[in-house]
Amino acid sequence: MLKNWIKIYLYQIRNNKLFTALNVLGLSTGIAGLIFAILYWNDEHSYNAWIPENDKVFQVINDLGDLNIWSSNIAQTGEILKQKSPQLESYCYLNDWYFGEIMSYKGKKEMIDKILDAQGNFFDFFPFEFIQGNPKTPVDPNSVMLSEETAKRLFADENPMNKQIQYSGRTLTVKGVYKITNKTSFEPMAVTNFVDGKLLENKDQWGNFNFGLMVKLKKPNDKQAVEKQIENIYFENRTRKWAKEAGMTPEEHEKKYGKTKAILEPLSEIRLHSLANGNPEGKGNYQFLVIMLGLSLLILTLSIVNYVNLATANAIKRAKEVGVRKILGASKNNIIRQFIFETILTSAFAILLALVIVELSMPLYNDFLNKQLVIHSQQFYLQIIGIFVIIVFAAGIFPAVYVSNFETLKVLKGNFGRSKSGVWLRNGMLIFQFAIASFFIIGSYIVYQQVDYMSTKDLGFEGDQVLQISYRNVYDWRQKDYMKNMVSKYETTRNELKKIQGVQQVSAGAFTFGGGANSSSAFTYNDNNVQSKNMSIDFEMVDMMNIKVIKGRNLSAEFASDTVSSILLNETAVKIMKEKNPVGKTIEWNDRKLVVVGIVKDFHIDGPQNQIPPMTIFHYKTIDWMLNNVNNIYVKVNAEDMEQAIPKIEKFWTGKVDTEYPFKYDFVNKSFARAYENYVKQKNLFSLLNIIVIMIALSGLFALATYSIQRRMKEIAIRKTLGAETKTLLSELSRQYVIFCIIGFFIAVFPAYYLLSMWLENFAFRISVSLLPFLIGFFVLLILTLIVVLSKAYQATRIDILKYLKYE
Repeated sequence: MLKNWIKIYLYQIRNNKLFTALNVLGLSTGIAGLIFAILYWNDEHSYNAWIPENDKVFQVINDLGDLNIWSSNIAQTGEILKQKSPQLESYCYLNDWYFGEIMSYKGKKEMIDKILDAQGNFFDFFPFEFIQGNPKTPVDPNSVMLSEETAKRLFADENPMNKQIQYSGRTLTVKGVYKITNKTSFEPMAVTNFVDGKLLENKDQWGNFNFGLMVKLKKPNDKQAVEKQIENIYFENRTRKWAKEAGMTPEEHEKKYGKTKAILEPLSEIRLHSLANGNPEGKGNYQFLVIMLGLSLLILTLSIVNYVNLATANAIKRAKEVGVRKILGASKNNIIRQFIFETILTSAFAILLALVIVELSMPLYNDFLNKQLVIHSQQFYLQIIGIFVIIVFAAGIFPAVYVSNFETLKVLKGNFGRSKSGVWLRNGMLIFQFAIASFFIIGSYIVYQQVDYMSTKDLGFEGDQVLQISYRNVYDWRQKDYMKNMVSKYETTRNELKKIQGVQQVSAGAFTFGGGANSSSAFTYNDNNVQSKNMSIDFEMVDMMNIKVIKGRNLSAEFASDTVSSILLNETAVKIMKEKNPVGKTIEWNDRKLVVVGIVKDFHIDGPQNQIPPMTIFHYKTIDWMLNNVNNIYVKVNAEDMEQAIPKIEKFWTGKVDTEYPFKYDFVNKSFARAYENYVKQKNLFSLLNIIVIMIALSGLFALATYSIQRRMKEIAIRKTLGAETKTLLSELSRQYVIFCIIGFFIAVFPAYYLLSMWLENFAFRISVSLLPFLIGFFVLLILTLIVVLSKAYQATRIDILKYLKYE
């Protein structure tokens, strides 16, 4: 019996090549899309999942109000919490970013990009596999733990244990070598411990949030109790103390300046659900992940519906086969099993083809996501089996039952009429296909509009021809006159850069366009508290970037006070401080009295999707310690001299400014564009899926139109005999599909509007959803429908009338 089924299946493939190709291609496309989404989903959810008792480990973040949520913490919190909290098992301070520095051994130098500074018990929280050394050995200020990759780069085949390396002017002893085999939020290439010394330096500094903090609790359910304990520590050591100094009650202080709230985020969730950006390996885009999975499931559903439509449309050609088999004794259940068996074979082949598509497309997909996904793991294979079972069940049952219910005598006489319920089911599936296609066309256009709006929006600055050069601002605050030396180094660099032909302006900033500012402080004015971004600059920055001064004046070297007590504010800061004309007014900034000399028009420092924060802009000498945070030097170059100027800048930089490290630069406009590249990728993804959906939907339409017109061939022959014109027949044959198209479109309108409006809520600056995308979606779908249906209908009007009337 099985052998007979296979022969029949192969015979049907040979005689229905087009339908078979459409079936397999449609299914494999839907499956491939879902496989891509599953690989992405598995990878993102694998972060930190391997860590034992990860439900007990939490990252501490702090909500200071006004959308200021920081992953950094105060130096004293951990120790006090350890003394007062019976729920706490242990804690670990660490940097929530990587250093990039040179490590050397016997003169061999290697640039190590991911160096993590953490307390000695770091490996209790992240128990990587140690191939040499003991993970229980605490990291101290004189030792270093290396990853297997780093050890090979520095030592080659030599045993690295207890060898000494040079790092940032220090000599460190290698005490262990580990390897990272699983995904985690911290994947350092080397681990050092200078945090303990920095914690001592920040002792009793209750205004400094400088350190990442991980805590391990005895029970996961103790989370809320520990959050409350941390907030009590803040209240006792910050609010109560500062309220007393200000001559007010703690309650009055909280009402005026707000309350700092502690939030413990489970380690298992910080990759996708963290409220802050405290993970060196980056934060995953959960919304994008859900969108990809949702759209992939939608396309797979569309593929299955398309398969059912194609299978039922093709059933006409197999009706007589079924009738003959029934006469020869085949039972209904036997026919059902046969057609399910054929679905199993088709689905298996579709999955194999989908895996081939995925494997061939994987490099492009990895580049799209900036990942290194591979097809393996027991979890993935179980998911593939699950997909296979679902497809066979969903796509195989209905066509099999449908075919098995053909009435023997009718089909042998050439009457393929089916029940009205069957017709409505197929029509309903076609309407569903139209609805999905409408959703994708509308959504694709709205996503395109939003991304185009971001890319063309007035950013408040102009970064053309401006180089953003990464500046390694190395300093040691313990050295005598370290600040004077820092200023001298920067000013020498600036003056030498200006001598290079083509260089027009040079400035510096403690921020990155597209990456934001790395410092925030509060200032007060008339009892109004404004938490602002600190924008330390050199004089030429505002003019270089064409940032508009709308009131007052710019900072200038012509005014001696501009390096002592002058400050600029942006429009957002002015709105919060509630002063119509703040120019000339004095604000209190960290116990300093600063005079507002100008107001600048709001400009974007984070991505264009983000709200513009309040900003305080001052010269780097005004708040001298802010020079420590200067991490970029900006150079504007004449466009005509760009090609010659960049090599000269690089030669000067590597020869005089930073002789050991590579020269890193980018154009400001390109660097800023990366701040919203994820949304550009979403636009490209939606456009690609839109094409796939339309192709699948049209193939389903083609199948059903073929089925419907085939059933009406005798009617068409009779009407032609009675003198019906071609245009009348075309109108009659296409009318129902136009109606289905309209119904499907209106079904998609509300979901498209609702879901796309939710997506647009991610953007502080966004388009409004207009009527245009819906009109475009409707007309595109209608035109494509008419092209497919009318072409098929026109073929039907060219029939040989006698062929279909000869039985009458």
